[in-house]
Amino acid sequence: MRGMSKIVKNRNYLKRAFVVFVLFLSMAGFAQNGPLFEQGKELYKAEKYIEAVNSWMKVLENNQHSSSLYYNLGNAHYKLNNIGASIYYYEKALLLSPNDSDIKNNLAFAENARVDDIEPLPKTIFYKWYHSISDVFTFDGWAMAVVVFSMSFVLLFLIYYFSYSEGKKRLFFVSALFSILVLGMTLSMAFSTYDDTINDQPAIIFSESIEVREAPSLGSETTFTLHEGTKVQIIARDTDWVRIEIANGKDGWIPVTDLKEL
Repeated sequence: MRGMSKIVKNRNYLKRAFVVFVLFLSMAGFAQNGPLFEQGKELYKAEKYIEAVNSWMKVLENNQHSSSLYYNLGNAHYKLNNIGASIYYYEKALLLSPNDSDIKNNLAFAENARVDDIEPLPKTIFYKWYHSISDVFTFDGWAMAVVVFSMSFVLLFLIYYFSYSEGKKRLFFVSALFSILVLGMTLSMAFSTYDDTINDQPAIIFSESIEVREAPSLGSETTFTLHEGTKVQIIARDTDWVRIEIANGKDGWIPVTDLKEL
């Protein structure tokens, strides 16, 4: 028993030591990346945009990500007329801060500088209705709603079952019925948003100009041309090629090196 107690104590000590070590690395990384981020801001103010990008990229290399970091990288690349990179980093910033008006405005400016002006396919009423609801929460939010309404249904049904008053039974039965209907809707939205998340593979074209081909081969016929900064969806992969789709429904194959996934 003493031996077991000693082993448990040693394990607890190792766990605490590991936690302290991880915290130390995090604090060290923050202490290192903070000055690099501020240095990049000063270089940007001095209109040394390439140096600012280099400074901020060092922060990314240290696995430190934030919407402000991506936003500033987008600004610097826009000043350097790197439209593809600026749109890419604005999009990355928007993923972390989807309601930030500054990011949205600057992204719109960068998108106006693109060569390609692609008219998206018209959206059906059902599509608009679906997205107006599904966009209320992320997949995690809908999954949490499923849990909440599941618990609500069980609680309301138990209260209904053990109630003696006819009025209360009727009230809690109707409430339980309503909660299970909402549970069904939230469960459906959770599955739908999960599928949307899995199938959503956006990317930004980084090459100045790229020929989109019918098949994943340089010898295949060119169907259309895309330019730097255009946002596409990856719908298939084949070794060093990806099949992409643009907003107007056209699709084709390009080398994976010509784009950067978000």
